[in-house]
Amino acid sequence: MSFVGTIGEQTINAFRRQRHVVAVAATVMAAACRMTYWSRPIRNVLARQILFTGLDAVRFVGVIALLVGLSVVLQTQVWFSRFGQSSLIGPLLVAVIIREAGPLLVNFLVIGRSGTAISSELSTMRVAGEIRLLDGMGLDPLIYLVMPRVIGVAVSVFCLTILFIVLSFASGYMGGLLLGLNVGAPSVFVDSVFSAIRLPDVLNVLAKTFIPGMLTGTICCIEGLSVRGAMTEVPQAATRGVIRSVAAMFTVLVLVSVLTYL
Repeated sequence: MSFVGTIGEQTINAFRRQRHVVAVAATVMAAACRMTYWSRPIRNVLARQILFTGLDAVRFVGVIALLVGLSVVLQTQVWFSRFGQSSLIGPLLVAVIIREAGPLLVNFLVIGRSGTAISSELSTMRVAGEIRLLDGMGLDPLIYLVMPRVIGVAVSVFCLTILFIVLSFASGYMGGLLLGLNVGAPSVFVDSVFSAIRLPDVLNVLAKTFIPGMLTGTICCIEGLSVRGAMTEVPQAATRGVIRSVAAMFTVLVLVSVLTYL
């Protein structure tokens, strides 16, 4: 019975954590819709978060996108051109790159790079007493610290995913030209991709970028602010933030795919 009780307790605690994350994310969205909260200091925090999460990661995401494009797009062109099924290149690339690979890889990169930084930064501020100082100055930590970071991560994930998709297709096409494959004119390749994109694909990209991005920012902020006061808790908070963000990301990706295409 103690074993069953332990499982039940862990399940209840997990449900409470998820409910807390959803509640904080909903509160952040409601606060973000009120322009009175977007003062100049908060806009500066948002700009710095987008700069770190989005702009500073462009080079790394670009390299990964080029490699994925050369691997996936180039192999697709080779196999379908060999069997005379060039008309299926567009739908397959949309299914692989746009629906799954793009959002998945970009979310992974953002979680590993920015999620860890957010949890470590906020937990260090918590240990140093800066959170209490902000609260004493009349600044709400949810508005000043959490809201711009959550919105900045979500916007950055979306923009990086679009960049990833474009660079993957471009690198795959250019690689086919350099290798002398029968890839056709650029307009034909672009038409084959755009003709395969449907409204569910657009909704899929929006859901798989903004929702996991918001959950990543929310979870990492919660874990960073949950430390008690010891410096040894800083790496533990960062680890919990990454693990729970990855779990939330996979859950959202699976649910969105099921609800969109089944």
